[in-house]
Amino acid sequence: MTQTLVLASASPRRLDLLRQIGLIPNLVEPADIDESARPRELPAEVALRLARGKALAVAARHPGAWVLGADTVVACGRRVLAKAEDAAEARRFLALLSGRRHRVHGGVSIIDPTGRQRARRIVTTVSFKRLTSQEIDRYIESDEWQGKAGAYAIQGLAGAFVTSVNGSYFNVVGLPLYETLSLLRGSGFRHPEIPARE
Repeated sequence: MTQTLVLASASPRRLDLLRQIGLIPNLVEPADIDESARPRELPAEVALRLARGKALAVAARHPGAWVLGADTVVACGRRVLAKAEDAAEARRFLALLSGRRHRVHGGVSIIDPTGRQRARRIVTTVSFKRLTSQEIDRYIESDEWQGKAGAYAIQGLAGAFVTSVNGSYFNVVGLPLYETLSLLRGSGFRHPEIPARE
């Protein structure tokens, strides 16, 4: 039986992560939905709602396919740190995260060929060292903060800021791999097993 997997995301990081485990989508199609948090909506709720919404929006255009939607929300307490609009906002986000623990909420949603939706949310706790103003300035100058939730990429230069990660590292990068694969397999998707080394 032919399987079609559609990744409902514009994130090159999510595509790279799927490829890392030998899962190459047949199509990559951004959902193009409003990703704003709603009033009084908790960060975990935002991540799950957006993951479901992205999957639903794209699945409507691809009946009979498996559709994967995901979202990542960086939160300091109840405050959602979205993608920074400009360098000034990115600097404020990094100053807020400096010397503190924060949570990264991941939402993953799968819609199978029958239209059934399964979703899961994942939480990872990340601790940052206390950042100097010079460190923040250098990071802002790198432009690596652009397009990143919370204005940082753990897999890049900001990895030097991280003192501990409790939970899925891949969730912080953009897609929790174990949970994503579990949802896909639970929906009947066949993922090739890792071949044994001879």
